[in-house]
Amino acid sequence: MAQGIPDKIMSNTTLIKDLADVAKDAALLQGVLMRIHETPNSSELVTYAPFTLFPTPVPKAVFFQALAVQTHYNTLVDKISQDPDFLEEALASTIAVDDFTARLFRIHQQILKEGRSQSIVLGLNRSDYMLDQGDDGSSSLKQIEINTFAASFGGLSSRTPDVHRHVLKVAGQLEESRRILDNNPAAGLAKAVAKAWELYGSERAVVMFLVEEVPRKPFPICFSQHFVLNVHLYDSLFSDDQEVAVVYFRNGYMPENYISEKTWDARLLMERSLAVKCPDISTHLAGTKKVQQVLASPGVLEKFFPDQPQIVEQIRATFAGLYTLDMGPEGEKTVAMALAAPDRFVLKPQREGGGNNIYGSEICQVLQGVKESTERMAYILMDKIHPNPVQNYLLRRDGPLKISNCLSELGVFGTYVRQGKDMVMNECVGHLLRTKSSEHSDGGVAAGVAVLDNPLLV
Repeated sequence: MAQGIPDKIMSNTTLIKDLADVAKDAALLQGVLMRIHETPNSSELVTYAPFTLFPTPVPKAVFFQALAVQTHYNTLVDKISQDPDFLEEALASTIAVDDFTARLFRIHQQILKEGRSQSIVLGLNRSDYMLDQGDDGSSSLKQIEINTFAASFGGLSSRTPDVHRHVLKVAGQLEESRRILDNNPAAGLAKAVAKAWELYGSERAVVMFLVEEVPRKPFPICFSQHFVLNVHLYDSLFSDDQEVAVVYFRNGYMPENYISEKTWDARLLMERSLAVKCPDISTHLAGTKKVQQVLASPGVLEKFFPDQPQIVEQIRATFAGLYTLDMGPEGEKTVAMALAAPDRFVLKPQREGGGNNIYGSEICQVLQGVKESTERMAYILMDKIHPNPVQNYLLRRDGPLKISNCLSELGVFGTYVRQGKDMVMNECVGHLLRTKSSEHSDGGVAAGVAVLDNPLLV
């Protein structure tokens, strides 16, 4: 492991077993926890959330590049959410073929027609990146996506640095333990929610978390949770007779979250209310894959940052190649390019939550079926990023203790609060590193593929 953990430690099986036991105990003590059911009908248990035995080396330059650009991404998302003409043009082809995005867009149109009821906007974002390995051995930061909805793991990533520091100290790697930075996105996320609550202006009002009936995410997320039982509206939003100042959506980004017309009605009801929504419907749409692809088109970033070429350059430097599949010559070119070399690309549908992307020969199967149809407009194509694999041990409950070739994804948390035209807060509040075995193409921690990690700055 270059500039990381010495090979003599990585290959010492007795020491690795001892360190794994130390790491698991440390994770339990630090609260790196998740709920599980051993069988569908069994009692709920608590165990450690999956994580790496060692932190993963990350070059300082690209790490701090990711932190530095986050406030610009916050501004960009907010500007997009305030530009209905851009959203309509960017999403026109997608909403023509993707019913889920179309229904979200109809709520957006309804709110525009009626007028926004709340001038306070709260954004809790996470921009995700991988390091693209160049032929010369250099690494460049390339964005996978920006999450404007339910940007998770702020809580657990606040607790993992001490776990890896302890493991490294026990392994005799004191200098390396000092290269793990403090990280507390939970505090930053909570601060932004508190600011939105304060601006709402009612001391009796609560923050409401809209979550799954049986939460599957590791905990703690960030803050205390109010589970939603009944929601009704009298201009202000009320849940169980408590006035709601802020609605934080942990749920609602996948089609299966909307099981009936009543759930769609509830989303519209909340959007119409005086509560601050995180995200509101326009910010939800700003985080779609299609918007990400359109932003990479020439001249688009300049629209949002006129006379600010340095910001445009900072953001654009993080873009991977993104290509439209709309009907027309440009889309035809994209289809031909993907079919000729599918291993160079990732095919992305307009879905969040991990496990949705399409790779390799499956790209050919999907595109062959839709290449002459408008159905292809439900996807975008992206250059496949090629990070340098690193060896590590992935610690999962009841999983084998074996060395794996691993790939990592760096997430950076950003928060902003706007009231009317005034940006009250715009901050980068922390980071998240997730690592998975290179045998898996897609999927995050919640999907059971990736595990929590920490960057070891080199």
